[in-house]
Amino acid sequence: MNLIILQASEVDEHGRVMLTDERARHIRKVLKPEVGKQLRVGLLNGPLGTGTVQALENQRVELNCSFENTLPPKPKTDLLLAMPRPKVLKRMWAQLAALGVGRIVLLRAEKVERYYFDSHVIDPAFYTKHLIEGLQQARCTHLPKVQVEPLFKPYVEDRLAPEFSNHWKLLADPSGEKRIGDCPPLEQDRRILLAIGPEGGWTPYELDLLKERNFELIGMGDRILRTDTATMGLLSVLNELSGS
Repeated sequence: MNLIILQASEVDEHGRVMLTDERARHIRKVLKPEVGKQLRVGLLNGPLGTGTVQALENQRVELNCSFENTLPPKPKTDLLLAMPRPKVLKRMWAQLAALGVGRIVLLRAEKVERYYFDSHVIDPAFYTKHLIEGLQQARCTHLPKVQVEPLFKPYVEDRLAPEFSNHWKLLADPSGEKRIGDCPPLEQDRRILLAIGPEGGWTPYELDLLKERNFELIGMGDRILRTDTATMGLLSVLNELSGS
């Protein structure tokens, strides 16, 4: 935990916050600060800052916080992700937040089982805590927005274009011969939408429908990768190209 994430409602008007949960345990057992020690803190979807330890008592940690006047930069990449197997998505949540994604749209492609959308891993109460875990690892405060779309055709045909009207759209598929590095330089203020299909791949119909909406087909070589491996690899490359 490289950053203590706080909710705005937890901090009073004087900047004081009282922690009694897992964050308090981590501070006491792992960080082991003395009273007066400054810790890195951040408001969820807000600024970074410092929290000075005021008291350490049993299960309680009291901090006095001050925050910067500016917000950290938002991630430039959004993700259109064919719903992975629930056990795969479970381990992806924290990494997606750590690498920096502004928005995650989970989509049912043809090769995605319907019952995946009945899983508890897409319950906000479940994934939010894992996303915050990733933010605390990466020292970021911007919580990714999550959107669940169980119908491929209606979403892609009617709503995708308006929601991502000015994005540079990339469509990852093993059939793609172009690499990200072959694409023109990214405009500084332009956001990116990365579409990654299921482990069985996008169908020809899905590829055509997405390409009709200005997605540029790219690949990662001859290796067929798992969803989590391909996603993390491509996000890392895009972060490097965009300066995130």
